[in-house]
Amino acid sequence: MPTVQPISRDPSPTTTTLGYALFATRWLQAPLYFGLVAAQGVYVYKFFNELWALILRCVTGQATENYVMLAVLKLVDVVMIANLLIMVIVGGYETFVSRIGLQGHRDQPEWLSHVNSNVLKVKLATAIVGISSVHLLQMFVDVHHTSRHALLWGTVIHMAFIASAAILAYMSGPMAAQSERVGQHAHQAHIPEEPATKVFVPAQATARDDEPSAEERVRAAGFPARKLLEEFDSEHPRSFDREAVARLGKLDFVAARRNVVFVGPPGTGKTHLAVGLGVRACQAGHSVRFATAAEWAARLAGARDAGRLAEELDALDEHAVLIVDEVGYTPFEAGTAPLFFQLVAHRYERGSLIVTSDRPLGRWDEIFGGPSALAMVDRLAHHAELVRIDGDSYRMRRATSAWAE
Repeated sequence: MPTVQPISRDPSPTTTTLGYALFATRWLQAPLYFGLVAAQGVYVYKFFNELWALILRCVTGQATENYVMLAVLKLVDVVMIANLLIMVIVGGYETFVSRIGLQGHRDQPEWLSHVNSNVLKVKLATAIVGISSVHLLQMFVDVHHTSRHALLWGTVIHMAFIASAAILAYMSGPMAAQSERVGQHAHQAHIPEEPATKVFVPAQATARDDEPSAEERVRAAGFPARKLLEEFDSEHPRSFDREAVARLGKLDFVAARRNVVFVGPPGTGKTHLAVGLGVRACQAGHSVRFATAAEWAARLAGARDAGRLAEELDALDEHAVLIVDEVGYTPFEAGTAPLFFQLVAHRYERGSLIVTSDRPLGRWDEIFGGPSALAMVDRLAHHAELVRIDGDSYRMRRATSAWAE
C-alpha cells in the first residue's frame, strides 16, 4: 500500500495579496539609489576639480612635495569613496531591490557574482577601513599642521574601524554557513506536525530520488578523459585570457544559455578547457554531452536518414550543455553543413554549446561552405564568449622534451 504524505492548503488570497503588496514596497528604495548616483557625479566633479588645481600648481611651480603628496592622497580618497558608492549602488540594489541581470556580462564585477547582505557588509567595512587609512596618512604627511590631539583620535578611530571590520568578517562566516544550511533544508520536508487542514495524496517519487549523482553525470557525458580546470597549465599558451576562463568557471553562461568558443592551434588546451567546463557543469547538477564534430555529424546524419532529425534535436534539449570538439580538424561531406546549422539554430537561446576549433569563426566557410556557414556563425556568436588561445602544441613540447632527454 503506498505511503501518504500531508500537503497543507495554499495561503489565502488575502494573505498572498498583502504579502505581495509589502514586497512591492522595496521599489521605494529605487529613488535612493538614483540619489547616490547623483552623489557619484558630485565626486567626479570634485576629483577633476582637485586634479586641475594640482596641475595648475605644478605648472606654475608653486607645488611643494608635501602639497603634491597631499593632493594625490585627496584624489585617492575621492576614488575610494566613489568605489564605496558604486558598491552600495549596484550591490545594494541587486541585493535589496531587484536583480540587474548582469550574469554572463563580460564586465560583471567579480564581487557581484556572489554578493549577498553579509558579503556586502564586509566589502563596505573594508572599504571604510581603506578610506580611514588614507585620511590617517594625510594627517601624518601634514603632521606639522596637525595637532597631537587630532593625531591621537584619528589613530584611535582608525583602529576602531579595523576592529569592527575584523569582527564583522569573523561573524559573516558562521552567518553565511547558517544561511546555506537553511537554504539546503528549506526545500525538504517543511510540513507542520499537526496542520489545521490536511489533504492526503499518495506519495510519489520526487525528481531528487531519480536524479543521477555528479559522478554518474560525468560518466554519461562521454568525455574522452576527466580533465579539470584547475589542472590546466595556464603558463603554456603565449596568449590566453585567464580572466575569461575564470569567469566561465562560475557557469553563469549555462544559466544564461550562452555559448563558449575556444579557438587556437592544435595542442594549446582547447579540449582540456572544454572538458573542464563540462565536468564542472556536471558537478553543478547540469546534464552534459561531449562528442567531436565528426561524431556529432554522424549522429545527426543518422537521425536525418532515419527521418527523425527533429526528434533527435528535441531530445538534446534535456542536456544543458553540448560540447562540439575539433571543428575543422576533419573534412565534412556536403550535407553536413545544414545539419550543423540546424543544431546551432535549434540550441539558439535554448541551451549552451561549447565549441573548440582551430580556425576563427570568420573562416568557418572553409570548413562548411555554402550560405548556411554564415548564418550558423551568426547564431553561435551572438550570445557567446570567444576565447582565443595562442601558443605551441603542448603535446609536441612534451614529445620534444622527452626526445631530448
